Amino acid sequence: MLTDHRTGTAGAFKRGLIAAGLAFALAGATQAETVLKLVPQADLKNIDPIWTTAAITANHGYMVYDTLFALDGNLEPKPQMVDTYTVSDDSLTYTFKLRDGLMFHDGSPVEATDVVASIRRWAAKRSDGMAMLDRAESLEATDAKTFVLKLKEKFGPAIQVMANPTLPLFIMREEEAKTDPNTQVAEVIGSGPFEFVKDQWVPGNKVVYKKFDKYVPRSEPSSGFAGGKVVKVDKVEWIYIPDTNTATQALIAGEVDAYEIPPIDLLPVLEADPNITVKVLDKLGKMGHIRPNHLHPPFNDVRARQALQLLVDQKAFLAAQVGNPALEKVCYSVFMCDSPFETAAYAEPWMKQDKARAKALLAEAGYKGEPIVVLVPTDQQIIYNNVLVMIDLLKEIGVNVDAQSMDWSTLTSRRPKMEDPNTQPNVGWHIFPTWWTGYNMSSPLTNQPLVATGDPKSAWFGWPKDEQIEKLRADFIAAGSKDEQMKAIDGLQKRFYEFIPYLNTGQFVTPVAWRNTLKGVPDALLFVAWNIEKTN
Repeated sequence: MLTDHRTGTAGAFKRGLIAAGLAFALAGATQAETVLKLVPQADLKNIDPIWTTAAITANHGYMVYDTLFALDGNLEPKPQMVDTYTVSDDSLTYTFKLRDGLMFHDGSPVEATDVVASIRRWAAKRSDGMAMLDRAESLEATDAKTFVLKLKEKFGPAIQVMANPTLPLFIMREEEAKTDPNTQVAEVIGSGPFEFVKDQWVPGNKVVYKKFDKYVPRSEPSSGFAGGKVVKVDKVEWIYIPDTNTATQALIAGEVDAYEIPPIDLLPVLEADPNITVKVLDKLGKMGHIRPNHLHPPFNDVRARQALQLLVDQKAFLAAQVGNPALEKVCYSVFMCDSPFETAAYAEPWMKQDKARAKALLAEAGYKGEPIVVLVPTDQQIIYNNVLVMIDLLKEIGVNVDAQSMDWSTLTSRRPKMEDPNTQPNVGWHIFPTWWTGYNMSSPLTNQPLVATGDPKSAWFGWPKDEQIEKLRADFIAAGSKDEQMKAIDGLQKRFYEFIPYLNTGQFVTPVAWRNTLKGVPDALLFVAWNIEKTN
């Protein structure tokens, strides 16, 4: 009896120890889960990075998709999903082989047919991809891992185009990649380092990504967007906080780990905090942008667009949208200042604000006081301040402004609408603001808003149409020397200020801020979540 009692007690004690140990292990496993929390630049409402050019959706794409090539820290293209590739002696045939271990989040292997379909869909919406496929004789998968691009004429920047960092060529499953590029994909299933947790996505609040355990990173060290994408956290959460003061305090308090575009006026507060790093990742920066609708009156008339240009004083716009001379630059070069194609030629007549002339030109264009629909993104401080300046200037010259406020993601869903704002003011639009990354703006090959085909399948929202711009873009792409390129650049700079496809409101950089508990933040053009270790 005593023996039985001791045995039972010992057994119970042992079982208790096991249970306690298991509970401790489970608690430890829960505690060990690392979650990187980022305040993104905007709310994520649109999840297809081909359907839209919105930067927030491209950032989302980087989390879940992978690319064939990527730019390293020196902005040189390096293979990413591609293992090896060869170029024929006549530079007309490119043969690519995918690397081993590529797998989609649903467990299916990445195959060359997925790649071919993805390239075709992407190229239908991107000016550089379109230029490449316009010169293609064929693009086909020759086996599960190999695809071949055959060109009709040489296209030197083919690899650079596939490595576009800001309007990236993301590889989707063939099923999604066959979706009409003007329709959003229904599923987000990539082969990148993170999986999109769709059932935890709450627009206006939070986006959740979890580590994809079967992702095989490259063996090379991380550099820019290239090299090994080694995931060192279990989850990434984007916490949408539209109030910039609240978001800043959340970073200071350690409630979030990083803030993608902190407010410029609060940077001194963040820079003074020893627990926070503030750094400019994209040195070329961005260009403020006002886009008029070329389809409908009054801005289908060049005189009305010239009127808008004569309202622009970049110093005033920059003071409002940035307000820090160290981060801003007046720039009337169509292809960005500090870029290889910088030139201020032909801009001088448009550098000085002339409200009286602007009012007269608008009247000559037939404007008679009709409401002008201006889309106003209230949750994007830089863009919001940018368009407020334009609204005030329009009112000064007697324009009847219908300013319609919305969040940025709603605006990006509204701007594809081609309906006439004069008859459907709650659907169409006359003007919206944005900014563009300098990398894209710095070349006629990648400058998406410069495309002037007038075709909604190829031209960006606003849909300008100008044969001269298109001829000059083609001349640039076909150029065989830097001198020939510069001749095309000169022509485009001149034609830009004659035609006014859009308005540049000044060049600027935006620092990223993160807590020093994050180690190894990649020195890419934007904040990416791979290779980052989160410490206590």
